[in-house]
Amino acid sequence: MNRENIITVENVHVSFWQNNAGIHSIKDLVTHRKSPFKTKTILHDISVEIKRGDSLGILGRNGSGKSTLLRTIAGIIKPAKGKITVNGTFAPILAIGAGLELELTGYENMALLLALYGTARRNTNAVENIREFSELSDEVLRMPVKQYSSGMVARLAFSISLANVSDILIIDEVLAVGDQGFQAKCMDKIHEIKAQGTTILFVSHFPDGVMKICETAILMENGHITHRGTAAEICNNYKQLF
Repeated sequence: MNRENIITVENVHVSFWQNNAGIHSIKDLVTHRKSPFKTKTILHDISVEIKRGDSLGILGRNGSGKSTLLRTIAGIIKPAKGKITVNGTFAPILAIGAGLELELTGYENMALLLALYGTARRNTNAVENIREFSELSDEVLRMPVKQYSSGMVARLAFSISLANVSDILIIDEVLAVGDQGFQAKCMDKIHEIKAQGTTILFVSHFPDGVMKICETAILMENGHITHRGTAAEICNNYKQLF
């Protein structure tokens, strides 16, 4: 019996405007003889089908379009062409500290994001679960997030995202931050979530991490998907790029 597609990406193109002429004001724009803006295409005709419960690794060198693809699937970036269909809810971990308000304390960020997720209504123990998983002290969680180290920010952001029970977990590189003990703890948690049937999209520069989490993978280069296959095959192809 075929499982349904939880994510379908069809012929997606993503382009950004670039200003390479040093235009910084309306006066500069009016007095400039030619248009200073050029279109740079980041994703070229991307098509991917992801089944419910799948775990897909996305590998590629810097600038290959990996993070842009995740942000487009998550609805943060609108494609110039193509269509994306998602039949589920997201728990995105797209960057260190993404979604956190730096002026708020750790506890205040928890309350804000849990309310946005709707988790606070469903799980009254969510704050305690986040504090326990993050291993951040009460003193630290009462401090503004702008005073946190990058490792502390990653711990808080990852722990809050994991408290959001959803159909799809999107992880973009954040496991590279933090000490080895916390990385191992996060990996164990991801395996637990995976065993519950959650679909996982995992971007990483570390093939070993992809091998541990994912069954299948894609390799990206210059905004194109160049290879598709098992995690082992794609990780081997990635290593050959260097």
